Amino acid sequence: MTADPLAEVVTLLQPTARFSKLIECAGSWRFHRKGTGDPFYCAVLEGHCRVTVDGQPPLILQAGDFLLVPAMRDLIKESLDLPQDETSREPIEVGKGCFRVGGEDEPPNLRIRIGHCSFGSPDVALLVPLLPHVVLARGESRLATLTQLVGDETLAHRPARELVLERLLEVLLIEALRCGSEIQNAPPGLARGLADDRVAAALRALHARPEYPWTVAGLAFEASLSRSAFFARFNRTVGMPPMAYLLAWRMALAGRLLRGQELGLDQVAERVGYSSSSTFSVAFTRYAGMSPTRYGRLMHLNGQHSSGMLPPALLQNAFTR
Repeated sequence: MTADPLAEVVTLLQPTARFSKLIECAGSWRFHRKGTGDPFYCAVLEGHCRVTVDGQPPLILQAGDFLLVPAMRDLIKESLDLPQDETSREPIEVGKGCFRVGGEDEPPNLRIRIGHCSFGSPDVALLVPLLPHVVLARGESRLATLTQLVGDETLAHRPARELVLERLLEVLLIEALRCGSEIQNAPPGLARGLADDRVAAALRALHARPEYPWTVAGLAFEASLSRSAFFARFNRTVGMPPMAYLLAWRMALAGRLLRGQELGLDQVAERVGYSSSSTFSVAFTRYAGMSPTRYGRLMHLNGQHSSGMLPPALLQNAFTR
């Protein structure tokens, strides 16, 4: 069976919805949001605005645009005609799931639907680096439709709500990553790598057999490229060297196997391409910041008392590289 790297990564992330809301803005305005590294998305329904994500160069968004930030920490949205002395204003709730910035008697110059969600996987810090920092898709009406469906389901209390939201978010994320990789000057990431037929061949081979003793030369053969051409092309499209990607994916898989506690350390090591538990332990400890034994124990204990996520302090210490 052919591996589907993008579906595997998004499924492992376990996206869950926190809230979704419709915002209308009128006049000159600005609002500033601090994030915690969770995913943020935004569909522009009408109008245009300027957005600055995590201090990066600002983006001009217009109707039909969809923005996804897999790990948002700082976000500024503002009108294009903003005076220099304009201060940030908080959106005011005017109805269930509906908010407004600016006077109610002014016609809106922007209508957006935004959503905040979480990744339920304890291995977020291992998986998010495989995604682009920012994804921007333009003119994809199905993304606005999916965003609307997520918003409707978030506000409703129908049976199987959480399951439906999880599936909708998986589809939304995959669709955004696919569409975002197709625009000119798309940021590097897994989806952009998969949009390149040669690089995609190597990625699928790597995902299908993560335990294989891959080398750059072996992956270049899968891509039907020379070693040097493959290395440069992979780095340019995916945003990291081939062996760094292989390590990241192996460590994410190892994290899932360690959480299950169904396999011994030797078996986990073998499943992710290491000849012995000792070499695997060294690699995992260097990458994740703690030994695989300690990681598995902490995940097991934490899973008995919460949703399965490590406490924030432990996450920060565990995944600082």
